[in-house]
Amino acid sequence: MSLLAIHPEVAEALARGFPVVALESTIISHGMPYPDNVRTALDVERVIRAAGAVPATIALLDGKIRIGLSEDDIERLGSSGSGGTGSGAVKASVKDIPRVLAAKEIGATTVAATAHAASLAGIRFFATGGIGGVHRGAEETFDISADLVALSRTKICIVSAGVKSILDIGKTLELFETLGIPVYGFETDRYPGFYVRDSGYSVEAIDLPTLVALLKIQDELDLRHAVHVAVPIPEAEALDPAFVEETIRQALREAERQGIAGKAVTPFLLSRLVEQSGGKTLQANIALIKHNAETTAKIAAAYQNAKNR
Repeated sequence: MSLLAIHPEVAEALARGFPVVALESTIISHGMPYPDNVRTALDVERVIRAAGAVPATIALLDGKIRIGLSEDDIERLGSSGSGGTGSGAVKASVKDIPRVLAAKEIGATTVAATAHAASLAGIRFFATGGIGGVHRGAEETFDISADLVALSRTKICIVSAGVKSILDIGKTLELFETLGIPVYGFETDRYPGFYVRDSGYSVEAIDLPTLVALLKIQDELDLRHAVHVAVPIPEAEALDPAFVEETIRQALREAERQGIAGKAVTPFLLSRLVEQSGGKTLQANIALIKHNAETTAKIAAAYQNAKNR
Protein backbone atom coordinates (compact mmCIF):
# COMPACT_ATOMS: atom_id res chain seq x y z
CA MET A 1 0.00 0.00 0.00
CA SER A 2 1.49 3.33 -1.08
CA LEU A 3 0.22 5.17 2.01
CA LEU A 4 2.17 2.88 4.35
CA ALA A 5 5.78 3.80 5.09
CA ILE A 6 7.32 0.94 7.04
CA HIS A 7 10.62 1.62 8.81
CA PRO A 8 13.41 -0.63 7.42
CA GLU A 9 14.00 -2.27 10.84
CA VAL A 10 10.31 -3.16 11.10
CA ALA A 11 10.08 -4.30 7.48
CA GLU A 12 13.05 -6.63 7.93
CA ALA A 13 11.61 -8.07 11.15
CA LEU A 14 8.26 -8.76 9.49
CA ALA A 15 9.92 -10.32 6.44
CA ARG A 16 12.09 -12.62 8.60
CA GLY A 17 9.32 -13.63 10.99
CA PHE A 18 10.69 -11.78 14.02
CA PRO A 19 8.30 -10.54 16.75
CA VAL A 20 7.10 -6.96 16.30
CA VAL A 21 5.17 -4.83 18.81
CA ALA A 22 3.09 -1.84 17.70
CA LEU A 23 2.92 1.28 19.87
CA GLU A 24 0.46 4.15 19.72
CA SER A 25 1.55 7.77 19.49
CA THR A 26 -1.16 9.73 21.34
CA ILE A 27 0.61 8.80 24.56
CA ILE A 28 3.53 10.82 23.18
CA SER A 29 1.60 13.83 21.92
CA HIS A 30 -1.30 13.99 24.39
CA GLY A 31 -0.59 11.59 27.24
CA MET A 32 2.47 13.18 28.88
CA PRO A 33 4.20 16.56 29.08
CA TYR A 34 7.28 17.33 27.01
CA PRO A 35 10.08 16.18 27.31
CA ASP A 36 8.90 13.28 29.55
CA ASN A 37 6.87 12.00 26.60
CA VAL A 38 9.87 11.70 24.28
CA ARG A 39 12.08 10.17 26.95
CA THR A 40 9.39 7.61 27.82
CA ALA A 41 8.71 6.72 24.17
CA LEU A 42 12.38 5.98 23.56
CA ASP A 43 12.65 4.03 26.83
CA VAL A 44 9.63 1.91 25.88
CA GLU A 45 11.23 1.03 22.54
CA ARG A 46 14.41 0.00 24.37
CA VAL A 47 12.38 -2.19 26.76
CA ILE A 48 10.80 -3.98 23.80
CA ARG A 49 14.17 -4.60 22.13
CA ALA A 50 15.64 -5.91 25.41
CA ALA A 51 12.73 -8.37 25.67
CA GLY A 52 13.44 -9.79 22.21
CA ALA A 53 11.08 -7.92 19.87
CA VAL A 54 11.15 -4.98 17.46
CA PRO A 55 9.16 -1.84 18.35
CA ALA A 56 6.95 -0.14 15.77
CA THR A 57 5.65 3.21 16.99
CA ILE A 58 2.92 4.38 14.62
CA ALA A 59 2.02 7.93 13.60
CA LEU A 60 0.79 9.95 10.62
CA LEU A 61 3.59 12.07 9.18
CA ASP A 62 4.05 13.83 5.83
CA GLY A 63 1.01 12.21 4.24
CA LYS A 64 2.02 8.66 5.20
CA ILE A 65 1.06 6.11 7.84
CA ARG A 66 4.45 5.61 9.41
CA ILE A 67 5.01 2.14 10.86
CA GLY A 68 8.09 2.58 13.02
CA LEU A 69 9.63 5.97 13.81
CA SER A 70 13.16 7.33 14.04
CA GLU A 71 14.31 9.20 17.15
CA ASP A 72 13.93 12.44 15.21
CA ASP A 73 10.35 11.50 14.32
CA ILE A 74 9.55 10.83 17.98
CA GLU A 75 11.10 14.17 18.98
CA ARG A 76 9.07 15.94 16.30
CA LEU A 77 5.87 14.27 17.44
CA GLY A 78 6.56 14.84 21.12
CA SER A 79 7.43 18.52 20.75
CA SER A 80 4.22 19.04 18.76
CA GLY A 81 2.13 17.83 21.69
CA SER A 82 1.30 19.05 25.16
CA GLY A 83 4.01 21.30 26.54
CA GLY A 84 6.06 21.19 23.38
CA THR A 85 7.02 23.88 20.93
CA GLY A 86 5.19 22.65 17.84
CA SER A 87 1.85 23.72 16.36
CA GLY A 88 0.03 20.69 17.68
CA ALA A 89 -0.49 17.11 16.62
CA VAL A 90 -3.96 15.93 15.65
CA LYS A 91 -5.34 13.16 17.85
CA ALA A 92 -6.33 10.80 15.04
CA SER A 93 -8.79 7.93 15.27
CA VAL A 94 -9.58 5.68 12.30
CA LYS A 95 -12.11 8.13 10.83
CA ASP A 96 -9.53 10.94 10.92
CA ILE A 97 -6.76 9.13 9.04
CA PRO A 98 -7.80 10.16 5.48
CA ARG A 99 -8.20 13.83 6.41
CA VAL A 100 -4.90 14.02 8.29
CA LEU A 101 -3.03 12.29 5.48
CA ALA A 102 -4.63 14.50 2.84
CA ALA A 103 -3.66 17.66 4.75
CA LYS A 104 -0.20 16.23 5.54
CA GLU A 105 -0.68 17.14 9.19
CA ILE A 106 1.08 15.52 12.12
CA GLY A 107 -1.28 12.84 13.38
CA ALA A 108 -0.90 10.96 16.66
CA THR A 109 -2.73 7.65 16.40
CA THR A 110 -5.21 6.55 19.04
CA VAL A 111 -5.68 2.93 20.07
CA ALA A 112 -8.24 2.50 17.28
CA ALA A 113 -6.05 4.04 14.57
CA THR A 114 -2.92 2.25 15.76
CA ALA A 115 -4.66 -1.13 15.78
CA HIS A 116 -5.95 -0.53 12.24
CA ALA A 117 -2.57 0.61 10.92
CA ALA A 118 -0.72 -2.25 12.64
CA SER A 119 -3.10 -4.75 11.10
CA LEU A 120 -2.54 -3.24 7.64
CA ALA A 121 1.20 -3.75 8.13
CA GLY A 122 0.78 -7.34 9.34
CA ILE A 123 1.67 -6.67 12.98
CA ARG A 124 -0.06 -9.02 15.43
CA PHE A 125 0.76 -7.38 18.80
CA PHE A 126 0.10 -3.96 20.26
CA ALA A 127 1.19 -2.56 23.64
CA THR A 128 -0.56 0.46 25.10
CA GLY A 129 -1.27 2.08 28.45
CA GLY A 130 -5.04 2.02 28.70
CA ILE A 131 -7.88 1.38 26.28
CA GLY A 132 -10.77 3.80 25.76
CA GLY A 133 -14.24 2.65 26.66
CA VAL A 134 -17.65 3.64 27.96
CA HIS A 135 -17.56 7.00 29.73
CA ARG A 136 -19.32 7.59 33.00
CA GLY A 137 -22.80 8.92 32.30
CA ALA A 138 -22.85 7.35 28.83
CA GLU A 139 -26.49 6.40 29.36
CA GLU A 140 -27.17 10.13 28.92
CA THR A 141 -24.33 11.25 26.64
CA PHE A 142 -23.67 8.08 24.57
CA ASP A 143 -19.96 8.91 24.96
CA ILE A 144 -18.25 5.67 23.99
CA SER A 145 -14.74 5.40 22.60
CA ALA A 146 -14.25 4.39 18.98
CA ASP A 147 -11.48 2.09 20.26
CA LEU A 148 -14.04 -0.59 21.07
CA VAL A 149 -15.63 -0.68 17.63
CA ALA A 150 -12.22 -0.75 15.95
CA LEU A 151 -11.04 -3.62 18.15
CA SER A 152 -14.15 -5.61 17.31
CA ARG A 153 -13.03 -5.51 13.64
CA THR A 154 -9.26 -5.86 13.96
CA LYS A 155 -7.27 -9.05 14.54
CA ILE A 156 -4.66 -7.88 17.00
CA CYS A 157 -3.56 -8.87 20.49
CA ILE A 158 -3.70 -5.69 22.54
CA VAL A 159 -2.02 -5.58 25.93
CA SER A 160 -2.93 -2.80 28.35
CA ALA A 161 -3.35 -2.05 32.05
CA GLY A 162 -7.10 -2.31 31.54
CA VAL A 163 -9.32 0.56 30.51
CA LYS A 164 -8.69 4.02 31.89
CA SER A 165 -9.72 4.61 35.51
CA ILE A 166 -11.87 7.61 34.60
CA LEU A 167 -14.23 5.39 32.56
CA ASP A 168 -17.13 3.18 33.56
CA ILE A 169 -15.19 -0.08 33.71
CA GLY A 170 -18.20 -2.31 34.33
CA LYS A 171 -20.10 -1.01 31.32
CA THR A 172 -16.95 -1.21 29.19
CA LEU A 173 -16.48 -4.88 30.06
CA GLU A 174 -20.11 -5.52 29.16
CA LEU A 175 -19.58 -3.83 25.78
CA PHE A 176 -16.44 -5.90 25.16
CA GLU A 177 -18.68 -8.95 25.60
CA THR A 178 -21.37 -7.56 23.29
CA LEU A 179 -18.84 -6.74 20.57
CA GLY A 180 -17.22 -10.18 20.77
CA ILE A 181 -13.84 -9.01 22.06
CA PRO A 182 -12.42 -11.62 24.47
CA VAL A 183 -10.78 -10.22 27.60
CA TYR A 184 -8.19 -12.05 29.68
CA GLY A 185 -6.15 -11.18 32.73
CA PHE A 186 -2.50 -12.07 32.24
CA GLU A 187 -1.81 -14.38 35.17
CA THR A 188 -4.53 -12.63 37.22
CA ASP A 189 -8.27 -13.06 37.70
CA ARG A 190 -8.83 -9.42 38.69
CA TYR A 191 -9.36 -6.85 35.95
CA PRO A 192 -6.97 -3.89 36.45
CA GLY A 193 -8.08 -0.28 36.20
CA PHE A 194 -5.04 1.52 34.79
CA TYR A 195 -3.65 3.24 37.92
CA VAL A 196 -5.04 0.48 40.18
CA ARG A 197 -4.33 -3.24 40.14
CA ASP A 198 -7.91 -4.31 40.86
CA SER A 199 -10.88 -2.43 39.44
CA GLY A 200 -13.32 -4.53 41.44
CA TYR A 201 -14.24 -6.73 38.47
CA SER A 202 -13.21 -10.29 37.80
CA VAL A 203 -11.67 -11.55 34.56
CA GLU A 204 -10.66 -14.92 33.16
CA ALA A 205 -6.99 -15.54 33.91
CA ILE A 206 -4.68 -16.81 31.18
CA ASP A 207 -1.04 -17.93 31.14
CA LEU A 208 1.50 -17.52 28.35
CA PRO A 209 1.29 -21.03 26.76
CA THR A 210 -2.52 -20.93 26.70
CA LEU A 211 -2.55 -17.43 25.20
CA VAL A 212 -0.12 -18.43 22.45
CA ALA A 213 -2.19 -21.52 21.62
CA LEU A 214 -5.38 -19.43 21.58
CA LEU A 215 -3.89 -16.87 19.20
CA LYS A 216 -2.68 -19.57 16.82
CA ILE A 217 -6.17 -21.08 16.71
CA GLN A 218 -7.64 -17.63 16.08
CA ASP A 219 -5.30 -17.35 13.09
CA GLU A 220 -6.40 -20.72 11.73
CA LEU A 221 -10.07 -19.76 12.06
CA ASP A 222 -9.38 -16.24 10.69
CA LEU A 223 -11.48 -14.63 13.41
CA ARG A 224 -11.22 -10.89 12.78
CA HIS A 225 -11.44 -9.45 16.27
CA ALA A 226 -8.94 -8.27 18.85
CA VAL A 227 -7.89 -10.22 21.92
CA HIS A 228 -7.50 -7.94 24.93
CA VAL A 229 -4.92 -8.99 27.52
CA ALA A 230 -5.03 -6.98 30.75
CA VAL A 231 -1.84 -6.62 32.80
CA PRO A 232 -1.91 -4.97 36.25
CA ILE A 233 0.34 -1.99 36.90
CA PRO A 234 3.45 -2.94 38.94
CA GLU A 235 2.48 -2.99 42.61
CA ALA A 236 5.09 -0.43 43.65
CA GLU A 237 3.59 2.21 41.34
CA ALA A 238 -0.12 1.44 41.83
CA LEU A 239 -2.36 4.11 43.36
CA ASP A 240 -4.91 3.59 46.10
CA PRO A 241 -8.28 2.67 44.48
CA ALA A 242 -10.29 4.68 47.02
CA PHE A 243 -8.20 7.80 46.36
CA VAL A 244 -8.54 7.45 42.57
CA GLU A 245 -12.30 6.91 42.71
CA GLU A 246 -12.97 9.80 45.11
CA THR A 247 -10.78 12.17 43.07
CA ILE A 248 -12.66 11.25 39.89
CA ARG A 249 -16.06 11.73 41.54
CA GLN A 250 -15.07 15.14 42.90
CA ALA A 251 -13.66 16.17 39.52
CA LEU A 252 -16.85 15.11 37.74
CA ARG A 253 -18.92 17.25 40.11
CA GLU A 254 -16.57 20.17 39.54
CA ALA A 255 -16.74 19.70 35.76
CA GLU A 256 -20.53 19.79 35.91
CA ARG A 257 -20.46 23.01 37.96
CA GLN A 258 -18.09 24.61 35.45
CA GLY A 259 -20.11 23.46 32.44
CA ILE A 260 -17.27 21.30 31.14
CA ALA A 261 -18.65 18.62 28.81
CA GLY A 262 -17.83 16.36 25.88
CA LYS A 263 -14.19 15.91 24.88
CA ALA A 264 -13.09 18.48 27.46
CA VAL A 265 -14.07 16.23 30.38
CA THR A 266 -11.27 13.66 29.97
CA PRO A 267 -8.33 16.11 30.08
CA PHE A 268 -10.02 17.90 33.00
CA LEU A 269 -10.29 14.64 34.97
CA LEU A 270 -6.71 13.66 34.18
CA SER A 271 -5.38 17.07 35.23
CA ARG A 272 -7.23 16.76 38.54
CA LEU A 273 -5.68 13.34 39.13
CA VAL A 274 -2.22 14.74 38.45
CA GLU A 275 -2.80 17.64 40.84
CA GLN A 276 -4.34 15.59 43.65
CA SER A 277 -1.73 12.82 43.41
CA GLY A 278 1.21 15.21 43.47
CA GLY A 279 2.37 13.94 40.08
CA LYS A 280 2.21 10.26 41.02
CA THR A 281 -0.12 9.54 38.10
CA LEU A 282 2.67 10.46 35.65
CA GLN A 283 5.05 8.05 37.39
CA ALA A 284 2.35 5.39 37.33
CA ASN A 285 1.68 5.99 33.63
CA ILE A 286 5.35 5.59 32.77
CA ALA A 287 5.70 2.45 34.88
CA LEU A 288 2.67 0.71 33.44
CA ILE A 289 3.45 1.41 29.77
CA LYS A 290 6.98 0.05 30.21
CA HIS A 291 5.63 -3.03 31.99
CA ASN A 292 2.98 -3.55 29.29
CA ALA A 293 5.59 -3.18 26.56
CA GLU A 294 7.88 -5.76 28.14
CA THR A 295 4.99 -8.19 28.65
CA THR A 296 3.79 -7.73 25.06
CA ALA A 297 7.27 -8.33 23.68
CA LYS A 298 7.55 -11.59 25.63
CA ILE A 299 4.13 -12.72 24.37
CA ALA A 300 5.05 -11.77 20.79
CA ALA A 301 8.35 -13.65 21.01
CA ALA A 302 6.67 -16.78 22.40
CA TYR A 303 3.98 -16.63 19.70
CA GLN A 304 6.51 -16.16 16.90
CA ASN A 305 8.67 -19.02 18.21
CA ALA A 306 5.65 -21.32 18.28
CA LYS A 307 4.57 -20.19 14.82
CA ASN A 308 8.05 -20.73 13.32
CA ARG A 309 8.40 -24.25 14.67
